[in-house]
Amino acid sequence: MIRAIVTDIEGTTSSISFVHDVLFPYAREHITEFIRINAEDPRIMAHLNEVRDEVGEALELEAVIAQLIQWIDKDKKITPLKALQGLIWERGFRAGDFYGHIYADAHEQLKKWQAQGFDLYIYSSGSVYAQKLLFEHTEHGDLNFLFKGNFDTTTGGKKDPDSYHAIIHELQIAPSEVLFLS
Repeated sequence: MIRAIVTDIEGTTSSISFVHDVLFPYAREHITEFIRINAEDPRIMAHLNEVRDEVGEALELEAVIAQLIQWIDKDKKITPLKALQGLIWERGFRAGDFYGHIYADAHEQLKKWQAQGFDLYIYSSGSVYAQKLLFEHTEHGDLNFLFKGNFDTTTGGKKDPDSYHAIIHELQIAPSEVLFLS
């Protein structure tokens, strides 16, 4: 018997085109300015250092920005990039530049599942922060109340079976009682 449902976002609860045609271009357009303005913020500095660690070089700021843009262009699922994208998207959500797209039928089904007692979780390549922003700023209002938790690339890559084992371990539910939607 299923007790928990872990859903992806892109193509599952939300349109792939929203991510690729709205969010990614917005982050790419604003990343240079965002990093230059916020480079001294300790939270941003930590992510920039993670980029340097990822490439194994002590890159100057402009080289870090170039690396991030390259990763955006190649749709890389690299944790510091995803974290920075989430922070940039926050600005867009809060400014009302866009709303998080959620399919109407996904919205209704998530509400039904929660009402039926299923524990709902998200597992997406986008950072947990970005996931929460998307579900906070939807056409349907703030939907974060539907979810008991979120998972991102800090758990591991979505193509890595160990990621799913880690989620099962954290949920402390038998694998046969968890439904993954992607």
